[in-house]
Amino acid sequence: MYVSGPGDTNVRASRKENASMMTQIERSGYTQRSISSFVCLLLTLLLSACSTGGGTQTDVRPTTPANRPVQTPPGPAIACTAHSSNPVTLTMYYGSEKQSWMDDVVTDFNSRAIAACDGPITVKAIATGSGSSTQQIVDGSIQPDVWSPAGSIWLTIANAEWKAKNGNDLITTGANDAPSLVSSPVVIAMWKTQAEALGWPNKPIGWSDITKLSTDARGWAAYGHPEFGAFKFGHTHPDYSNSGLDAVIAMNYAASGKVRGLTTGDVNNAATKDFVSKVESSVIHYGDSTGFFADKMFSNGPGYLSATVMYESLVVEANNGKKYPKLPLSVVSIYPKEGTFYSDHPFVIPQGTWVTAAKRSSALAFRNFLLDQPQQVKALQYGFRPASSTIAIGAPLDTAHGVDPTQPKTLLQLPPSDVVNAIRASWQEQRRKVDVMLVLDRSGSMGASIGGIKKIDGAKQGLKEFITLLGDGDTLGLTIFSNTSIEVSPTTQLGPKRQELLGRVDGIIPDGSTLLFDTIAQRVSALQKQPSRNIKAVVVLTDGEDTASTLTLDQLIGKITASGEDAGNGVKVFTIAYGGEANASELGKIANVTGGKPYVGTPQNIKQVYEQISEFF
Repeated sequence: MYVSGPGDTNVRASRKENASMMTQIERSGYTQRSISSFVCLLLTLLLSACSTGGGTQTDVRPTTPANRPVQTPPGPAIACTAHSSNPVTLTMYYGSEKQSWMDDVVTDFNSRAIAACDGPITVKAIATGSGSSTQQIVDGSIQPDVWSPAGSIWLTIANAEWKAKNGNDLITTGANDAPSLVSSPVVIAMWKTQAEALGWPNKPIGWSDITKLSTDARGWAAYGHPEFGAFKFGHTHPDYSNSGLDAVIAMNYAASGKVRGLTTGDVNNAATKDFVSKVESSVIHYGDSTGFFADKMFSNGPGYLSATVMYESLVVEANNGKKYPKLPLSVVSIYPKEGTFYSDHPFVIPQGTWVTAAKRSSALAFRNFLLDQPQQVKALQYGFRPASSTIAIGAPLDTAHGVDPTQPKTLLQLPPSDVVNAIRASWQEQRRKVDVMLVLDRSGSMGASIGGIKKIDGAKQGLKEFITLLGDGDTLGLTIFSNTSIEVSPTTQLGPKRQELLGRVDGIIPDGSTLLFDTIAQRVSALQKQPSRNIKAVVVLTDGEDTASTLTLDQLIGKITASGEDAGNGVKVFTIAYGGEANASELGKIANVTGGKPYVGTPQNIKQVYEQISEFF
């Protein structure tokens, strides 16, 4: 996560290393298959005593017709003692904020039929939150051949958790083992007109300003703009997302007045906790993906979010007019005056038993391709700062796209793991609390089975998982519906009633039809009237279409749509289309108009779905 910025000794050394690497890359040039085959044979004879492994030179052969000039992927590779024609498929999990660039370069790579020691390589790249992928790797639910979280802090976290579980490191983190693909400063993205109200670009803005905005009951009226409404802030969940973890660490630094040497004592200081709590008081919800936050902000406008912690690259993407052609206002990058981090996007090959020699050699070929100059130039065009210092920084990293390439001026030091753990634990106390109403369809069709599991039984397990994940200070309610809607438990503090509520879930029996739309409308209305400053959300699961409501879909949407200058503080509806009979399209519309998110679930994965929804709170 920490990569030194302009003016720092470490980054100058890093850039020299990258420049040297790029020089080697550029010298590798282009070749034809006949030359490549000769090199392959020669190296096989010379290195026949060597085993496959990193850091030794070999060929990386394109599998294209011999009469066609092709590019050999550049850079360090592996020694091949033998070759085969077997195709290789690599599975890659990567931080979702670089999805646009990855979609482009992976498509390009897959079209070239490049090979290393084995046959042509195909990359299957999956975008996900950095923290989420860390947890999934450690618990064994995913086994990526290549991993590229948004920041290097997740490599440290993954190694520590993997070693505690398995007794060995999962990742080697040397400079040659985890090179940075691209980088992007962590910024506070803000609508330009609102940033100007704070004095931007002439006045430095930082976390102290966010604290004042978050706690002033007058909101933007305190700055002469009552039309902006309340200040609505957002950042992702620090347990699941790199930008969220960066944000919370930066808040602790800002509260302590430090840029280096943050301690657990600083984190646990009452003044620090109060500072973080004030910032968190204006958060509209959390989440596991920085890209999802960007989509919500740039699609829904300033009424939904005033400012969000994200990456400089996403601000560039917002302003280029391609992904968000209806962007309501220009967006600018605020580089917090107290300091920030660079997101360095390391490329790592896990030392897992599932990564075969063939996959490792193929992964290195893919890495070399990504570090080659054409792909690095593409990265710049997508708003990233290239890994190579030989590529000049220019458009779109400019003021026209809301960024300042001379920033950030102040960089923060990544704290040691014990301090990071203390920060995450403290944040759980300081985060904005939530009022959630769980809504469950218990109609007769829920008694049917999918894959040998009754739908109602799977749904109960999902509900119980969600109930265990919320904090004692959160408020939670439960409503069930069929022909009628029944509030089993009101939205009251969860801690004192957690065990009782778990018991009530066990007693739910399927019967009747589906009063879906009316139930959602009732629960949203009730939460809107609830006098608290908590995040408010309805989480609804249904396995079928509405069969009993008086409201139509359009009428329901008219009642629950988030609109106006304070839309971001409205009740968010998260929907789960459960099984093949549910209308996922209708449920998606319901979720999206409120700023929530739609999901699709089955009895087999429903616990994971509820876990994902819990990451918003």
